[in-house]
Amino acid sequence: MKKVAIIMGSDSDLPIVEKGVNVLKEFGVPFEVHVYSAHRTPEEAGVFASKAKENGFGVIIAAAGMAAHLAGALAARTTLPVIGIPCKSTALDGMDALLSTVQIPTGVPVATVAINGAGNAALLAVQMLALSDEGLAKKLEDKKVNDRAKALEKDAKVFAQFNN
Repeated sequence: MKKVAIIMGSDSDLPIVEKGVNVLKEFGVPFEVHVYSAHRTPEEAGVFASKAKENGFGVIIAAAGMAAHLAGALAARTTLPVIGIPCKSTALDGMDALLSTVQIPTGVPVATVAINGAGNAALLAVQMLALSDEGLAKKLEDKKVNDRAKALEKDAKVFAQFNN
């Protein structure tokens, strides 16, 4: 199975990224987590991205706040799918990171999830890997069935509480 790379611009993004790590663990997807900055360690970030495919990665997740150039900088150096997680900052509540991540120029695509959306970023990475892994696809199908059952159980509980 291909690995997922999770790259953070700063270790301050770790509490956000951990939600995605937990999803990857739940699905048994191998991963690596690194701190590379588009601004402070651009050479290291670029080398990582350019060698990610040959090093067994199938998807890169990039989490960054504020200017949030990391996802685009990584995507510029690889043909692997890159998923950007805009991280909330104190200045503009993450809107700066969201706009920076989603407005990558044509030709350098970055899939973008919600602000602090590491869980969905990891699920999207799992879905990408599941395109060529039937076992992973089955786990995703099972999750959807389980999520539906939980939602219907909550509906029944609320219905019983308010409609008797």
